Amino acid sequence: MNNDLPITVDSISKAYKLYTKPIDRLKESFNPFRKKYHKDFFALRDVSFAAKKGEVVGIIGKNGSGKSTLLQIITGVLTPTAGSVDIRGRVSALLELGAGFNPELSGIENVYFKSSLLGFSTSETDAKIDDILAFAGIGEFIKQPVKTYSSGMFVRLAFAVAINVDPDILIIDEALSVGDFRFQQKCLRKIKEFKENNKTILFVSHSTHSVIEFCDRALWLMDGMMKDIGPANTICQKYMAYMSSGEDDTGTHDGSSAPNEFASIPHNKLTKEVEWESVSHCGSFGDGGAEITAVCLAMKGETKRVKAFEGGARVVFYVKIAINVTIEQPIVGFHLCDSRGVHILGMNTYALGLTLGTFHAGETKIVAFEFDFPFLHIGNYAFSPAIANGTQLTNVKHHWIHDAYLVDIQSTDINQKLGHYLVIKDNVDVTCSNM
Repeated sequence: MNNDLPITVDSISKAYKLYTKPIDRLKESFNPFRKKYHKDFFALRDVSFAAKKGEVVGIIGKNGSGKSTLLQIITGVLTPTAGSVDIRGRVSALLELGAGFNPELSGIENVYFKSSLLGFSTSETDAKIDDILAFAGIGEFIKQPVKTYSSGMFVRLAFAVAINVDPDILIIDEALSVGDFRFQQKCLRKIKEFKENNKTILFVSHSTHSVIEFCDRALWLMDGMMKDIGPANTICQKYMAYMSSGEDDTGTHDGSSAPNEFASIPHNKLTKEVEWESVSHCGSFGDGGAEITAVCLAMKGETKRVKAFEGGARVVFYVKIAINVTIEQPIVGFHLCDSRGVHILGMNTYALGLTLGTFHAGETKIVAFEFDFPFLHIGNYAFSPAIANGTQLTNVKHHWIHDAYLVDIQSTDINQKLGHYLVIKDNVDVTCSNM
C-alpha cells in the first residue's frame, strides 16, 4: 500500500439479513438443507476510494444512502461483508451523538475513558486535559454525568476529545450540525488547521456549502453505491441538481426552445440593447417550464457587459428568460459564488417582497437586479441565476444555471465601508419587462 494514502477502501460491501418474521431466523439456523428465510439488504455495495495526506474528502448523499455505514466500517465499528479497508495512522472519529461515552460517568471521567479507547495512557491524557476542557467550554458541567448533558454539550465534549488527541485521520459524521454557530465556526477553523498540518479528514455533511468550502473532493453515495466522486464543487452541483429535480447530471441546454434569443430590446423598456452573453454552454437543471437564455452584468446606466471591475461598484445583473408554460408565482434570483463554489450572497424577487405577476407561455422576460457589488477579495466570482414557481420554501425549479456569468474583481479598497454587503437587500432595485 502507498504510505501517502492513509485511507484505502477497496470494493467494500455491507449486507444485512432481513427476516419477515422473527421465527424465520431460528428456522434458518436449524434448517438441515440451509434454506434461506431472509433477503439480503445491501447498505453498501462495491464502494472504492482512497484519501491522501492533507486531503479533506466530503461524503454526501440523502438519508439512507450508506454514509454512516461507510464511516463505521472505516473506523472498525462494523465489519464489511466483502472488500477491505487499509488504514495507516491513528484515527479519531466523531460519529453518532455520544458514541464512546458512558452516560453514567462525568464529563471529565469520559474524557479519560474515551482517550483510553483511542490508545492514550493516563499521563498522555493529563498532558492534554487543559486543552480539551478549554475547547469544550462547558464549565462546571464537566463534573456532571453526561446523561444530563444537552446534545450541544455532548458534541462539544466529543469534538474536543477527538481533535486534541492529535490523530492522523479525523472522521466527522454530521455531528457539527448540533452545535451552536460559534462552536461550529471554532470546529471548522480547527478542521482547516488539521488540513494545513497534512492530516486526512473525512467529512459527512448535508450542507453542500460546507463540503464545497472545506473539501478537496466529494464522494456521492446513492442507495449504498458510489454515484460519483470528483472535485467537491462539481459533485455538489450534480447532487443539488438531483435533489432539486431528480436529474442525475448537470447537462447543458442549447436554448433551442427560445426563438429570437438575441432579439432587440424595445426602446420603451431599455434605452439600449443589452450586450447579452449566452448560457448555452453552462451546466444547468430544471423541469423546463422556463429557460434562462442569456445574462449580462453592466454598470448602472450602461448595457455593455463588464467582466472586470472593482468591488463596491453599482451594477445591474440582467437575466433573459423564455417562458414555456404559464407561471403564476414566478421567482427570479441568483447566487454569487467564489472560485471554489462557496456561496457569497444571493437575492431573489420573493425574498425582496416583489411580485412579478403571471408569466405566460411564449413570452420572453427580462429581470434586472440593481445593487452595489460587495467589497470582496481580488479573484474570480460567478453568478448562477435561476427561475422558479412558488414560494421561498415550496417551489418548482424551472431552470438553474451553474456559473452563468464570470467576473474578475481586480482591486478593492478594503478600508471603505462594507455596509453595502450587509444591507444589500435594502439597496436593490428589481425590474421586470416584456420583450
